[in-house]
Amino acid sequence: MAEQLASTDYSPFEDDQRMIRLQEGDARAFAEIVAVWQAPLLRFFYRSTRDAAISEDLVQETLLRLYRTAWDYLPQGLFRGFLFRIARNLLIDHCRRQVSDLLVRSVRHRPGFGDDGDSSWLSELPGSARTAESTAEDHEVDLLVRRLLQDFPEEQRVTFTLYHYDSLTLPEIADATNSGLSTTKSRLRLAREKLREQLTARGFGEGYREPFGSI
Repeated sequence: MAEQLASTDYSPFEDDQRMIRLQEGDARAFAEIVAVWQAPLLRFFYRSTRDAAISEDLVQETLLRLYRTAWDYLPQGLFRGFLFRIARNLLIDHCRRQVSDLLVRSVRHRPGFGDDGDSSWLSELPGSARTAESTAEDHEVDLLVRRLLQDFPEEQRVTFTLYHYDSLTLPEIADATNSGLSTTKSRLRLAREKLREQLTARGFGEGYREPFGSI
């Protein structure tokens, strides 16, 4: 996706400088943070909630909490981990409230899956470019992966999506999930292995399983 901040293009120095300015009372720094991170956060929340209004509320709450906790941030190049740790915690709280509400109403709900306007992450990963004739199948695999991820343990699902969809590095994901680097690598490897196996079982070839290689 063109708007996504790919790891190869991302400069943690710029975010560190914005946070330093914010800590010094520069209101423009926060406006810049909002401008840069609002869309990536919205995509992060929407993939789980499938609800635009809820996702927008969670984005606003994340940015507000970032503002309130700005002094807790140490400018060491790990802004994305700091930001997505806030976002992940808010998403967990939202999911817990949702489950509680569903139990009270005795209603089961599974989020729907459809084309949310994002490009297929498969077509953006190195070595996974597809021909024009494969577009429909790419889309089918992308939707299938999104469905399969819903049944993964939360930590594996979050690790995979932060790495492949949000382009966070493994150290940033470790920071965002309060986990060690080796644990983060293990979760990503397990998620990839499961997806590769399930795609194989459904008859998809090596070209579609390639993104789930070793790390």
